[in-house]
Amino acid sequence: MSKPRILIIEDERPLVEILQINLAREGFETTSARDGNEGQRMAQVNIPDLILLDLMLPGRSGLDICRDLKSSNITKHIPIIMITAKGEESDQLIGFATGADDYVTKPFSVKVLIQRVRRELRRREENLGYESDTLSHHGIVVDRVRHQVTVHNEEVILTPTEFRLLEALLKRVGRAYSRHELMDAGMGEDAVVLERTIDVHIKSLRKKLGDRSMLVETVRGIGYRLRESLPSVDEVWATDEDA
Repeated sequence: MSKPRILIIEDERPLVEILQINLAREGFETTSARDGNEGQRMAQVNIPDLILLDLMLPGRSGLDICRDLKSSNITKHIPIIMITAKGEESDQLIGFATGADDYVTKPFSVKVLIQRVRRELRRREENLGYESDTLSHHGIVVDRVRHQVTVHNEEVILTPTEFRLLEALLKRVGRAYSRHELMDAGMGEDAVVLERTIDVHIKSLRKKLGDRSMLVETVRGIGYRLRESLPSVDEVWATDEDA
C-alpha cells in the first residue's frame, strides 16, 4: 500500500531537511511548507496522514492553523504534532486546547519524534475503524467481507480493481490520492501499468456508481478523492467534464 504522508509545516530549513531525510528512511512520504498560510492550504487541498506543525510561523501561527483544521469535518481527523521551542506547561496546555494530538519541545530526538508519529498514526486508524466490515458514504456501501457494493441498496457489480479503488477512497474521504497511490491500492505495488490507466478505471467506476459518481472528484495535478459532501450543480458539471 501507499506510504503514510507527513506534512511538515516549519520555517527552519535545516530542521525540515533533517526531518525529511529521517522520515523517508523510515518509509514515510513527506511534503513541507515554510509559511503558515501555505501550510494550511496544503493540508486542506492534499490531505496528509499526519502534520508536524511549528507554532511560530510567518503568515499564520501554528495555533490558528491547528484550530482551523480541527474545526473542519474534512481535516479534523488528521493527527497534529506540534513542534516548538515553547516548552512551558501553559504553552502545552494552549496547544492541546486548540486540538493538538501531541506536543514536542525543541530540541528533540528525531528517533523519539518518529515513534510518536507512528503512535499517532496507529491511533488514527483505530479511531476511524479502518478494519470495520463495511464502509459507507452518502448511499454507497462497501461490504468488505462479502466483497459487495451497493448504491441506494441496489447491488453494483465492480471489477476487483474498481472495488479496491472505491475501498481506498472510502477509507479516507476528502483525502486526495495521487494516481500512483491509487495504482498501489487498486493493482498492487508490483503492477507495471501507466498512471493514466487509473483514469480508465475511475471513469468506469463513476459510470457504475450512477448518481453518486459526482462524489468521485478529479483533483487537478494530483489524482482523485471522494468528496465529503454532495457537490453543487456547478461542481457536478465540472465533474462531468472530467469523466
